[in-house]
Amino acid sequence: MIPVRKYLAAAAFLTLAALPLTAAGPDKKLVCDADNGGIKLPEGFCAIVSIDNIGTARHLAVAPNGDVYVGLQGTGAKGGVVALRDTNGDGKFEVKERFGTESVTGIGLHEGYLYIATPVSVKRWKMTPGKLTPTGDPETVVGGIPMEREHEDKGLTFDGKGYLYINIGAPSNACQSKDRAPKVAGQDPCPILEKHGGIWRFSDHRLNQTLDDGTRFATGLRQMPAITWHDGAVWIAMNNRDQLDTLWGTTFTAKENAERPAEPLDRAVQGSNFGWPYCFWDYEQMKFFTNPEYGGDGKKSDRCSSFTPPVAAFPAHWAPVDIMFYSGSQFPSKYKGGAFIAFHGSWNRAPLPQAGGNVTFQPIEKDKASGKFEIFANGFAGTDNLKNPGMAVARPDGVAQAPDGSLYITDSQKGKIWRVIYKK
Repeated sequence: MIPVRKYLAAAAFLTLAALPLTAAGPDKKLVCDADNGGIKLPEGFCAIVSIDNIGTARHLAVAPNGDVYVGLQGTGAKGGVVALRDTNGDGKFEVKERFGTESVTGIGLHEGYLYIATPVSVKRWKMTPGKLTPTGDPETVVGGIPMEREHEDKGLTFDGKGYLYINIGAPSNACQSKDRAPKVAGQDPCPILEKHGGIWRFSDHRLNQTLDDGTRFATGLRQMPAITWHDGAVWIAMNNRDQLDTLWGTTFTAKENAERPAEPLDRAVQGSNFGWPYCFWDYEQMKFFTNPEYGGDGKKSDRCSSFTPPVAAFPAHWAPVDIMFYSGSQFPSKYKGGAFIAFHGSWNRAPLPQAGGNVTFQPIEKDKASGKFEIFANGFAGTDNLKNPGMAVARPDGVAQAPDGSLYITDSQKGKIWRVIYKK
């Protein structure tokens, strides 16, 4: 027998899905912008700017009827969620409504509720079929999450089996007793890992949970708001360590800092350990090396043999912030089952030019990389010689699939949203 709660939730979403498709009905022809909204795409693709200037846009969730919900970073009038609706099928959002006041990164629609992840909580609103925005106050699903500044942004995902997963980033670069201090050893063992630096699992429907009610699902992760459930596991794209050269200048050069600590794509199951803060994955040699805070010299791997290697790896300091697996049929078949990752771009490649600021596609087959990654969308920064990521024209942050299989990308500078389409 289906529980009443799940039956009603499923019925609500069936009703939502049965509503007229407001995103791009079969009778409407979407017309892309002449310059693709300023971004570069592979041959055969084009983009529409669906809306602009909505604020610091982070992750987004798309309803079956095409309505879009975007988390906004900030508090008060700058935070909360913006709800968007395309009323005429032209690919642009004519209706925009705001609700909530907290800073939001992670966001998701699940069993008739809209969930949001703030730095210290996960909350949800009950959605009413046919209505764009909820009414009333949100319920707290998880509260009291530790709030030390640095790496506090949260993503969220669901396994469809009754569980919610969130990242709790480490408020540290490499678990030194004094963070980011030159030639200070790391704490051993690292006490931060008790309540940070991992993925925690909670019930997806129980209210007013705390960290003690959750389960530490995976550990050894520095910061990873790019989180999603796929094919029986939690997938995470992690922001790796900073400042090899400025903290350990006699051992590492600026070039090594800018190029060696890869941004790994990890597949987590219960008990996975990915090595932070003891080791970092090297992009040049594709192997773990011991961090200098734990006696590493750029050549040793003595602390690293027990850690789970990544499925794939990307260049240093690209700063991944969101991930999704493509399940649609609007794009060519090679994209089916692969991962789109939004890279925000970092500050830590200086004095070399910054990099990242793109949406990258990683082909995946089952639980393994099935080929080299390719940069799918680029040109967000507006320059090829970016010295400071804050000076970028745009920075990609969220990726999500529309009901017709096209791809949404959000920008966290001023709040532009692109809709990427394959021209058949």
